[in-house]
Amino acid sequence: QVQLVESGGGLVQAGGSLRLSCAASGSIFSINTMAWYRQAPGKQRELVAAITSGGSTNYADSVKGRFTISRDNAKNTLYLQMNSLKPEDTAVYYCNAVIRLWPATAPARDYWGQGTQVTVSS
Repeated sequence: QVQLVESGGGLVQAGGSLRLSCAASGSIFSINTMAWYRQAPGKQRELVAAITSGGSTNYADSVKGRFTISRDNAKNTLYLQMNSLKPEDTAVYYCNAVIRLWPATAPARDYWGQGTQVTVSS
């Protein structure tokens, strides 16, 4: 099976920075798109940023210019550098990946991490 393990969350003051990581492990043949989502209390889960296997990225308007998504394909690891954090960035952040397992003929499917809490104080 596959595990996505996030790390790097925590408490930070407004204007500060955090770097999230998400490491994928298991019988992985290939990883397609990887993404970060977040869910604040009482709100729906929303896409924060995504990156394809080729490195193309897209961001939610609310984080453009402040957050940077990247990945290390050799390590099957996803990152999210978050700068100029605001209280409204407070949420649980989830890693998502579209993964094809061995054998290579297996269909690709979505996998989710367990989430990491990010709290930004004003």
